[in-house]
Amino acid sequence: MAAEAAAAPPGTDGKTVRTARKAHLTLSRIEPWSVMKFSFVISLVCFIVLFVAVAVLYTGLAYLGVFDAVTELVSSLTEGDDGGDDLNLDPASWFSPTRVLGYTALLGALNVILITALATIGAMLYNLAADLVGGLDVTLSETE
Repeated sequence: MAAEAAAAPPGTDGKTVRTARKAHLTLSRIEPWSVMKFSFVISLVCFIVLFVAVAVLYTGLAYLGVFDAVTELVSSLTEGDDGGDDLNLDPASWFSPTRVLGYTALLGALNVILITALATIGAMLYNLAADLVGGLDVTLSETE
């Protein structure tokens, strides 16, 4: 034990001292192809989450009878004095599962395309700006 303490640098009491290392890096280029692939996968996962969430929410609301109540309300509000439907509305078709999930799929597919395109364009714009100003300086430090 005394030999270990004698071999250690003075003031350390035999314990090893680790200093945090730091690295200064510059993010000077982002590959647009990898950004496109990554953003496509992330937006596709978000699309699946959105579609499942809408399907579950639709099922729950249909089970509770919300769509039937709204359909009856719209029908009673648009009904004429003679008992006929003056506006020729079909509110039951508004809430059909095919229509709701179809619009969800359409909106989700549009989001996948737009998010992928905007992220790729953003990477290209970053590369142009990084050529002018040198990019982002990042300091990384090691923790214990």
